Amino acid sequence: MSEEQIIKALAALAHSVRLSVFRALVVAGADGLTPSVLAERLGVPSTALSFHLKELMNAGLVRQERVSRNLFYRAAYDEMNALLGYLTENCCSGADCGQATTTSCCPIATQPTKKAG
Repeated sequence: MSEEQIIKALAALAHSVRLSVFRALVVAGADGLTPSVLAERLGVPSTALSFHLKELMNAGLVRQERVSRNLFYRAAYDEMNALLGYLTENCCSGADCGQATTTSCCPIATQPTKKAG
């Protein structure tokens, strides 16, 4: 990830609603969630949710897919892992700091699963 992409991703996550949305999508996994499910779970009005999803998509942290009449949003795990890798790349100047040595926190495939419908 470029430094510009890192800054966009961190800026997108620097809002409580967007952070909650992103975390919910990470938990949802490859199946993702529809906006209506996200709005209900997080108690966020649909119009506000739409704005926050757009910001997360512009930062590359969320992907959108249309399946039939529904939109599904999914966390972009490859971008998330790249961001985590950047942030922890030279952790503790190479000394053991008790952190896991992997730069990837999620082994889930980055390809979404298709919904029937």
